[in-house]
Amino acid sequence: MTTRIDTRFAELKKQGRSALVTFVMAGDPDLATSLDIVKALPKAGADIIEIGMPFTDPMADGPSIQAAGLRALKAGMTLKKTLEMVRGFRKDDDTTPLVLMGYYNPIYIYGVDRFLADARTAGVDGLIIVDLPPEEDTELCLPALKAGLNFIRLATPTTDDKRLPAVLSNTSGFVYYVSITGITGSASADAKAVGAAVARIKRHTKLPVCVGFGIRTPEAAGAIAGSADGAVVGTALIDALRGSLDADSRATAQTIGAVTDLVASLAQGVRAAKQAAE
Repeated sequence: MTTRIDTRFAELKKQGRSALVTFVMAGDPDLATSLDIVKALPKAGADIIEIGMPFTDPMADGPSIQAAGLRALKAGMTLKKTLEMVRGFRKDDDTTPLVLMGYYNPIYIYGVDRFLADARTAGVDGLIIVDLPPEEDTELCLPALKAGLNFIRLATPTTDDKRLPAVLSNTSGFVYYVSITGITGSASADAKAVGAAVARIKRHTKLPVCVGFGIRTPEAAGAIAGSADGAVVGTALIDALRGSLDADSRATAQTIGAVTDLVASLAQGVRAAKQAAE
């Protein structure tokens, strides 16, 4: 079964360029603003959108994304409302791939079978669940693949050649390479080291490899896009959003533009990498 993610990477391959993958937190700073931001992302230049599922104990996330999740939870965001948000997005956009990213606990509480059925009908294309290792594939990964969703796995600088086949075994859509060891937003990605890591992963898989963590500027996105199939930006977008909020952490007239302006400049950086490679 071909998913929107597969289709999008095939299109980008024809265009000879990498993807800009953007991450935003569902419900940050509120459901309506969050949906408006997600709707505006493709026009601004996002090729694939990752939507964070807010969770009370996000252990892999740095302070910015943790704070975004807490803002969303405080505004009443739930997993059910996150799926409603996806449905709202799909009313006007049936082509941009959407990936839900987060932790297993909320899905487990929701009920795996019910969640997968609801996610599929809402228009979700893939899942990135950061706390489920390959050893737990029967929990969610295999049922997700059976339901027609891509299950996207994380590889890190510490994933050696012995471990990599296990990580890649049931992965689909793309491989998400975490460019730094540590939490999100904590350091900058080194394009040279990333290039070598991407080449190593590609020796084990035909899947596209996208690189995230530590990409904050158009220049950095362009440098990563030169060697990877996609550059993932999250913390920088969350920080731009946070900087636009009022003293009570509520959306202002600047909030949507703060995110989409940065996405537009990141998209230029990614697209410029294509010209540089030609």
